[in-house]
Amino acid sequence: MQFADPDGATLDLGAQDGPVLLNLWATWCAPCVKEMPQLDALAAELGDEVRVVTVSQDVRGAEVVAPFFAKGGYARLEPWLDPDAALSAQFTPEGALPLTILFDASGKEVLRVAGAYEWDSPEAAALVRDALKAS
Repeated sequence: MQFADPDGATLDLGAQDGPVLLNLWATWCAPCVKEMPQLDALAAELGDEVRVVTVSQDVRGAEVVAPFFAKGGYARLEPWLDPDAALSAQFTPEGALPLTILFDASGKEVLRVAGAYEWDSPEAAALVRDALKAS
């Protein structure tokens, strides 16, 4: 599945060469908004071990996501867009956000967290690393 950012750059989720922590979120989702700086901190903590990919499910796409990212000043996160909510349809048909899924380097799902989580806690990095070791 491919996604674009507000500048038109594209990301192919299936072409990643390492583990990916995929977070589905939206600007209108309060727990999602709370998680964004936490996910940015987690991305810094994990470094090159895992790519943290946040994909907005906002129907209005770049119109709302670009200003949100500009205001947030995230160092490690990129504003990927899914205005058709294709990922939500695939992974959470009920539309519950946030949803975070960890895929190992082969693309196999090894962890799923539905709902809010404290991604900047010491337990979060351990949870991700342990899930990858067990896969």
